[in-house]
Amino acid sequence: MEKLNLRNYTLEEIEVLISHLGEPKYRAEQIFHWITCKEAIDFDQMTNLPKVLRKKLAETFTLELPEVVEKISDLEGTTKFALKLQDGEIIETVVIPERDHYTLCVSTQVGCAMGCKFCLTAKGGFKRNLEVYEIISQVIIARLYLKEINSLLPLRNIVFMGMGEPLANYENLIKALKILAHPLGFNVSKKRLTVSTVGLVKKIKKLAEDFPTALAISLHAPNDDLRKSLIPVAKKYPLKDLLETIKTFPRIKNGRTTIEYILIKEINDSLQHAKELVNLFRGFPIKINLIPYNPHPELPFERPEEERIESFQRFLLDHGILTTVRKSKGLDISAACGQLRRRLTL
Repeated sequence: MEKLNLRNYTLEEIEVLISHLGEPKYRAEQIFHWITCKEAIDFDQMTNLPKVLRKKLAETFTLELPEVVEKISDLEGTTKFALKLQDGEIIETVVIPERDHYTLCVSTQVGCAMGCKFCLTAKGGFKRNLEVYEIISQVIIARLYLKEINSLLPLRNIVFMGMGEPLANYENLIKALKILAHPLGFNVSKKRLTVSTVGLVKKIKKLAEDFPTALAISLHAPNDDLRKSLIPVAKKYPLKDLLETIKTFPRIKNGRTTIEYILIKEINDSLQHAKELVNLFRGFPIKINLIPYNPHPELPFERPEEERIESFQRFLLDHGILTTVRKSKGLDISAACGQLRRRLTL
């Protein structure tokens, strides 16, 4: 019989599993602590558990992590991991150094079905959703890596902006978020967990009810016609409906919803587009994160000139819209926004 990966379960689920083994509830808390923030990769590491219990666990469960088949770092310390899953599929996750912490960009699917025209992940198509343990394993691998390099900075932010549309893998996403935020586990603050979506309106509303986190919307266009041409799935979600949903989404500690806007040369980077954005978001508690397009030879788009990027940002700022320009970390190793894919490029 195939062993179950114990990282697939919340604390409450582990309590049930442990009760079936005839063990008291507090053992579940010890085990949960080991497999989350203590990054245990073997049951023998759980030294405060009886040997008999450790043996039982090893007979029934596994803590196996995906195989790291490729690890590439750039000069600034951004590191991309290619991870081989049990069925042979490949996903990628990226550790990004910030001023006083690290951010982890997590994948939620093998490939992506959203079909965004500017995204390399979409070009590879969709294969399947990730299991909870495959999502959590990316966090474990990142934390073990930071220990390996003796990093003095913590892994503080986890952004669901890797391969896939997080809200299209909703149930597994919610379980992973609960495991990451649990005080007996990783204890990551909800404001440090960011879910990015192209705008699946019904699922955004459900996230607001089930487990509100920081929210990022992949907008990339200030009107429906242009947005539909760049993001085919946007045909189902008009901007009017999306804006109403953003307006009512719970704000974590008075935070702002992030609007992600990839600037693509001569596609969506004119001052007229900036003016439309101002009209769209006037009075909204949002911030716009401009992402200059990360080019790739397999895609036909180009990055705007720096002067054009600066003019676009300045127009938004001058009209009262909080706007930042994201520095494209990991560009040299194909680890930047829109460059992850489900096959190795060896």
